[in-house]
Amino acid sequence: MATVKSDALEGRKLLVIQPLNALLQENGKPMIAVDSVGAGSGEVVFWCRGREASFPFLPAEVPTDCTIVGIVDSVYLNSK
Repeated sequence: MATVKSDALEGRKLLVIQPLNALLQENGKPMIAVDSVGAGSGEVVFWCRGREASFPFLPAEVPTDCTIVGIVDSVYLNSK
């Protein structure tokens, strides 16, 4: 629970995401992201950070610097 929450986040889902490397292994620290696509637990997602993270919500002004912008349908790992 947050002690202070922006009204612009009302009804928006926040998810903990874990960056991955090319082999789908954890790479870096987990982050909190606003979900713009309806992602769920265990799904591999695309995310963006910075000013662009608020673009999926335009014209609303959602205060985020990390947003899930896509869900990966399938992953192919080339095992050379």
